Amino acid sequence: MKATFSFVLLAFLLYVDIGAKLPELTPASTSTKVNEILKMHATHKQLTPELIRRILQNYIEEIDPNKTYFLESDIHQWLHPSDELVEKVLEGYSKSDFSEFANIEAVMIKAIERRHRIEKQINMQNLPKKVNVKEFKDSKWSTSEAELLNRLEKIRALQIEASEKLSDDVKEKGLQRIAKHQQKYEEQFLTTDKTQRERLMLSNVLKATASALDTHTAYFTPDEAEQFMITVQQRLSGIGAQLRDDLNGFTVTKIVEGSPSAIGKELKVKDRIIAVNGEPVVGMDIIDVVGLIRGKENTSVTLTVIREIKEDDNTREKKMDIVVKRGDVVLKESRYEYSYEPFGKGVIGYLRLFTFYQDSESSSASDLLKAIQDIKRNHNVEGIILDLRYNTGGLLSQAVEVAGLFITKGTVVSIRDSTGTIQHLRDLDGKMAWDGPLIVLINRATASASEIVAQTLQDYGRALIIGDDHSYGKGSFQTFTLNTANDAKVNPQGEFKVTRGRYYTVSGKTPQLTGVLSDVVIPGALSEIDIGESFAKYPLQNDKIKENYDDDLADIPFTQREKIRLLYKFDLQKKLATYEPFAATLKTNSSYRIEHNKSYQTFLTELRAEQSTGEETETGVAVDFQLMEAYNVMKDLILLMDIHNK
Repeated sequence: MKATFSFVLLAFLLYVDIGAKLPELTPASTSTKVNEILKMHATHKQLTPELIRRILQNYIEEIDPNKTYFLESDIHQWLHPSDELVEKVLEGYSKSDFSEFANIEAVMIKAIERRHRIEKQINMQNLPKKVNVKEFKDSKWSTSEAELLNRLEKIRALQIEASEKLSDDVKEKGLQRIAKHQQKYEEQFLTTDKTQRERLMLSNVLKATASALDTHTAYFTPDEAEQFMITVQQRLSGIGAQLRDDLNGFTVTKIVEGSPSAIGKELKVKDRIIAVNGEPVVGMDIIDVVGLIRGKENTSVTLTVIREIKEDDNTREKKMDIVVKRGDVVLKESRYEYSYEPFGKGVIGYLRLFTFYQDSESSSASDLLKAIQDIKRNHNVEGIILDLRYNTGGLLSQAVEVAGLFITKGTVVSIRDSTGTIQHLRDLDGKMAWDGPLIVLINRATASASEIVAQTLQDYGRALIIGDDHSYGKGSFQTFTLNTANDAKVNPQGEFKVTRGRYYTVSGKTPQLTGVLSDVVIPGALSEIDIGESFAKYPLQNDKIKENYDDDLADIPFTQREKIRLLYKFDLQKKLATYEPFAATLKTNSSYRIEHNKSYQTFLTELRAEQSTGEETETGVAVDFQLMEAYNVMKDLILLMDIHNK
């Protein structure tokens, strides 16, 4: 699914200047970093012929991500390398010899010269009409100069079309900016500074090598590492909008809850940004656009956007300027929320958790506990819905504590690291904040720590999982070489993030690739979109370890095991079958309601029509049909359990 033209980046997150200082790499230090990454990795401990093939392909895509320089014939020998070439590159790694990558860069220099020649043939008066951005998704390498010319003409047509929305003087400035950005990119390869050229090559080698191991392992230049820390610390100044580069502008795909954009309410999902503070951005790299949008807190940024307006059966485009006041985007401001809905002789509690967090003042588990206690103190609670949609994870320890709110005690998650050692993380307090009917609502963006909670509660039979057919499917954990302390110094040679192992819930299953499977499928905004670990380039495979319901304490040192057993091995959470008698009826009732709800069916029809866009449409939907039906399932469950218990 992921392609440069559908690249997604939070507009309050990282951007890297192409002209930024390159990492202080040498061939020897590059080899050292490769060996460090391999030593820490969960699966790959040494380079193999298969990895070398991946690396070569990654490297080519790293330096020509838009496929606008190389022809397939230029790079065929590296895209489909012979066994002899693979062995040569593999041997080169062992000797800190990366000359084969220098050969690729030499071809890149020739490709730059050819592109300049081809661009002179572009007929600005006869550019293609009505170019569809979607055709650039997952595009192949051009096989001839004529095909490359056609691609460049289509890209230019999209850029011109977007520029036409601007005034004449700004339009010309925009076209100049496109040319300047291209020139700046090409100068990296054309520079006569041999040290700079080597550092660029070696940093690309490390990027290509790390990403070949799995989708979450990555190398960061020093500047990128500093920007990555912003995402880890979850605090920065910006507007809180998620963008996608559509060539003719940058489409807003999501508004982050609690952010300046969400508070202002003027910027909308599907708005296409074509200028920032009067500066045209069409044709710019998305990371540079992010740099323009970000700025000091309490300053304003003006976004020129194109918005599609529906009028009867027609659609027209409207250009408008939207002013957004920048502010601290602190993700903790939208960490959780809770409410309730009257039902029967009491209420259905609703808890929504956006991330798993902990600081000196609060944590996801303590905040949810207070919310549950508050609802219980004032109402007769009939059931609780825990909404983990769009929750992409956070602290593993908090996943254990949140799951612990709904079980007595026992194993929540097990970790198997790169050495094969298994460690069990347990809930120990023996207290349940809520022991009644429980539904966990998921979608295809429910990932990592939230999948641990959902699958653990499903394993124990404590919760019914409903929502999209499956969650994201990220069952791996990573470590970052840079300390997260504020005064941490970035290594001038760069840093890396590496996948160390997989996690498993008490059943011994990992959600890796498969995700958590729903007991009752309720389609939502992401149910027709192909996202998740299974669509990643090189995902880790799914596997299984021994279940641990009885908890043999095998990971506890033998000398301490008996003492721990006396303190811990009583009142363990049992594996329940509470919801099994009602599963078939709940599915049948839900399917019937969805099929006979005309508004819901219209919503689903529109989703299927937009399947190929890869957009997140949830924030543009007036009615949350998925949540509405979750309440209906909970009401059915409460009634069925009441009848069963009489």
